[in-house]
Amino acid sequence: MKTVLVTGGGGYIGSMLVRELLANDYRVIAYDRFFFGREVFNEFRADNRLSLVQKDIRDIEPADMEGVDIVCDLAALSNDPSGEIDQSLTYAINHKGRQRVSATAKKAGVSQYILSSSCSAYGAGAGLELTEESPTSPLTAYADSTLKAEADAFKLSDRAFTVTTLRNATVFGLSPRMRFDLVINLMTLHAVEKGVVTVMGGGRQWRPLVHVKDVARAFRAVIEAPKETVNGQIFNVGLTNLQVRSMAFIVRETLPIPVTINIAPDDADRRNYNVSFAKAKRVLGFEAQNSVESGAQEIYDALKYGKIDYSPKTVTVNWYRAILDAKALIDNIELNGRVI
Repeated sequence: MKTVLVTGGGGYIGSMLVRELLANDYRVIAYDRFFFGREVFNEFRADNRLSLVQKDIRDIEPADMEGVDIVCDLAALSNDPSGEIDQSLTYAINHKGRQRVSATAKKAGVSQYILSSSCSAYGAGAGLELTEESPTSPLTAYADSTLKAEADAFKLSDRAFTVTTLRNATVFGLSPRMRFDLVINLMTLHAVEKGVVTVMGGGRQWRPLVHVKDVARAFRAVIEAPKETVNGQIFNVGLTNLQVRSMAFIVRETLPIPVTINIAPDDADRRNYNVSFAKAKRVLGFEAQNSVESGAQEIYDALKYGKIDYSPKTVTVNWYRAILDAKALIDNIELNGRVI
């Protein structure tokens, strides 16, 4: 039984990856700051195959990886808006923090390192069906810091240390650590709460999409592939490419409630990329299985039956700001170690 350390294990994708690995007989160490709580793993309290480690990747040491065979590195300030809160912090975590993880993994004798990257690296992509060899054009600190983490990790690759990057499409779908700052999830929430979906910037922008369960499956596909086929490789991971306005119509047609679509003409967001997933299919035999319709439907059902709550924690950028504001408040009032 192999042991996999998942940084960011308590996150939106990480909590699903942990489940995917446990379901396929891996031991798992979920390594996370747990900004969003540990409740996502309540059902596994009695499962001795899962260990929870609350620690920052900027402090990770070889001892943290003792007995670890594989590292799946998902820890980051996630998504483009979150990365803009404090760009220096974004680079410190998303670039230097993950650089530390990959270097520490190699030093500790880990045999495989898989980095969770993003198709946002393509930025304002030129043309359709961008491949892993297409030029990158990062428009945000999140995308640029991720590309730098990729480059540093690949420098470490050799026969004893397999390095792979997964450039994930925009993720959607239900997760134990739910997020409503992702386009399909947010559209579904607004449709349920307001009966209205607003599309910014005219909606002609292209985005690749993938269900969170399929991202977890892609990580396992890399783990179980022959090392020589994945070492030093980048894979785009996704289901399909849609224009944002098309997503809104799919959500409207999927849900059993009346939904109005508003198209707003202006938006400062210049991201626009259409990505090919052919390499993952050809090399890994991987294809995404979960449709946009199924993702919208499962979120609708969960909201309808009260299985998920729309709280500040579900909008990542808002939760990070709340944490930083709380820290500033405590710093201002604390005296001699006492808050009150």
